[in-house]
Amino acid sequence: MNLNLKKNDDGNLSIGGADALDLAEEYGTPLYVMDEDRIRDNYNRINQAFSSQYSNFKIFYACKANTNLAVMRILEEIGCGIDAVSPGEIYTSLLSGFSPDRILFTGNNTTNEELKFALESGVRINLDSISALERLAKLPGAEGREISFRVNPKVGAGHHEHCITGGYLSKFGVMEEEAVNAYKRAIDLGFKPVGIHTHIGSGILDPEPFKVAVNTLMDTAGLVCQETGVQFEFIDFGGGMGIPYTPQESLLDINKFAKEIVALFKEKMYKYDMGNPTLCLEPGRYIVGDASYLLTRVNTIKQSYRKFAGVDAGFNTLLRPTMYGSYHHIVSANNPLAEPTQEIDIAGNICESGDLFARDRSMPDLEEGDLLAILNAGAYAFSMSSQYNSRPRPAEVLVKGGKSDLIRERETFADILSKQNLPKRLLK
Repeated sequence: MNLNLKKNDDGNLSIGGADALDLAEEYGTPLYVMDEDRIRDNYNRINQAFSSQYSNFKIFYACKANTNLAVMRILEEIGCGIDAVSPGEIYTSLLSGFSPDRILFTGNNTTNEELKFALESGVRINLDSISALERLAKLPGAEGREISFRVNPKVGAGHHEHCITGGYLSKFGVMEEEAVNAYKRAIDLGFKPVGIHTHIGSGILDPEPFKVAVNTLMDTAGLVCQETGVQFEFIDFGGGMGIPYTPQESLLDINKFAKEIVALFKEKMYKYDMGNPTLCLEPGRYIVGDASYLLTRVNTIKQSYRKFAGVDAGFNTLLRPTMYGSYHHIVSANNPLAEPTQEIDIAGNICESGDLFARDRSMPDLEEGDLLAILNAGAYAFSMSSQYNSRPRPAEVLVKGGKSDLIRERETFADILSKQNLPKRLLK
C-alpha cells in the first residue's frame, strides 16, 4: 500500500506523532489535521532531486492547493516561492512574509483591477493573453516592468478533464504560434520580458506528457530568443506532479523524473544558447496533498436499498469526489490497517444525492460513533470548501512532534451570516 499511514502503540492512526482519536476528541469533527513534517519532507524531496541535477532551480508553491497561513509560513521559512492565481493569493502570500520577487502572479481572464493590484504589489506578472498585456500597458507604472507569458503547448494531461490545462480545448495561455509576436509586442510597449511559462495539468503521475511539454516549451523559448533577443531569467514548467490516491498507484519516482526533465532542459538550453535560466516548478498538490487528513465521525449506519455509513462531513468539506469522481482512501482511525469485511457507501451530510465520499468501498466493520480518516485532504479540500446547506467550515489543526496547534478556528453560525445586511424596510 503506497499511502502514508502510521499507527501508534495503541493501534490508532498517528498523524505527525499525535493520536487521531485524541485530536478528534479535543477539537471536534469534522476536522482537518495537517502534518508539518510531511510538508517539509515533500518540499525537500523535490528540491533535492532537481537541485542535484541543476543548481539554478526554484520551487513556486501553487498556493491554490492550500492557503492556510501556517502552511504558507512553513514554506516561506524554507525558501519556497509562490505561484499565485488571484489578488487574494497575492495578499495572503505577502502577509505570510513572501517578498514580491518570490511571487509569480499567473491570472487568467484578469480584470484591469486585478492587474492593477498585481502591479502595485510589485510581484512578477505572468500574462495569459495579449488582451491582458495591452490592458496592463495602459496602467500607471507598467512601463519597464518585468513580465512573462504563459504559453499553451498543445499538450494536456491530468487526472480529470477539468484538470487538463494545456491543449486545444484549454482556456489558458497564448498559443505557441503567437508567442514570438506576444514578446515582440511586450517589448514595443516598454515591458521587460524575463520569463516563459507553461502548465499542462495537475495530478500527473506519468512523466511522459510532462517531457513532451518541456520539449515543446523549450523550442518555443528558443525561437523567442532568436527572434526577439530576449534572454530568459527563468523558464517555468508549471506544476502537475501527482500523488497516489489509491493503494494501487505508485509514488512518482521524483529522482528519475528530475533527471529526465533536467536532461531535456539542458539539451535545449545549449541548443539555443539560452544562458543559465532558472528552472522553475509549481507543485502544489505534491507538497501538501498527502500531509493532511479529514477526520469525520460516523453518525448513521443505514441499511436501505444499499448499505450506508453516514458521516458528519460532506462535499462542503471535501469536494473532489463529487466534482471529479476522485478516489480518496478512507480508514478507521482506531485501526487504519484493518482488513475489510464489507462493501459500503460512505455518505456525507449534505442534502444532495451526489454527496458521497465512496461507493461500494471495502471497509472493516463500522459502528455509529466510529472515527474515519479520509486521506490526502491537504490539497483542494479546505480551499474548495463552502458553507453550502449553511454548514460552518471545519477547524484546521497543525501537528508537529505529537503537539497540535489550532491554525483555523471552526466557523460558527454567526460567521455564515457575518457579511449579510438586511434592508431597513425588512427590519423588525
